[in-house]
Amino acid sequence: MRHASIPALLISLGSLALLAPGVRAQMDPAMDHQHHNHSMPLAAPMLLGAPMDHGAHAHDVGPAGATYDLRFLDGMVQHHTGALRMSEFVFGIGSPGVGALGNTIWREQAREIRAMGLWRKAWYPQAPVYPVALAPGGDPNSLSGLIRMSPAQIEGMRMMGAGPTKENRVVWFLEGMIEHHGGALMMAHDALAKSSNTTIHRFAREVIVAQRAEIIELRRMLAVEGLRKPAYHKFDALFRL
Repeated sequence: MRHASIPALLISLGSLALLAPGVRAQMDPAMDHQHHNHSMPLAAPMLLGAPMDHGAHAHDVGPAGATYDLRFLDGMVQHHTGALRMSEFVFGIGSPGVGALGNTIWREQAREIRAMGLWRKAWYPQAPVYPVALAPGGDPNSLSGLIRMSPAQIEGMRMMGAGPTKENRVVWFLEGMIEHHGGALMMAHDALAKSSNTTIHRFAREVIVAQRAEIIELRRMLAVEGLRKPAYHKFDALFRL
């Protein structure tokens, strides 16, 4: 997900950026071996007629509470990671600007993953290094109420579904990014409703502004491919701030 004003958020981190963990360590919790969890069902593929293969949305990270921002950050890092992986399928494609868009999304998402890693370290220094989710019946105000995010939950957050073929990768990416951005819009609105952290609120607003602009661009690119499905507009109600 691309956020036009994210540099403003990163400036406040100053020299701490040099201490950020590697992007891959944030993207792949399996590379680390000590953090918490997030719970989302596995994304299921979709068929032609509806946007293809990027799964159901399940982005509620649980109720407000002292650990809400931690749960939100861990979920959004995994969500961003899915966008990076999806973008890698279209690197080098020239028309209709899909490869360039994929490169931009990858670059911006990687930078945001680093920023969220810094926020996580600063706000929750005692949290485990792996991504977390609220345990069934867990206390949303206590780290003890969290569990390690399961592989199914991670896959559900990433919304990759089944990968594309060489022949359908452009439409797979464009339709999938609309679905993926829709998930980000849901998470951003959830954060605005449940978090009291001003940095999270600012970040969530940036997500909404950027994702709605990018969804409009994705629809334009799909129109170049001759596709104008009503489903491409299903997240329009989430464009509002």
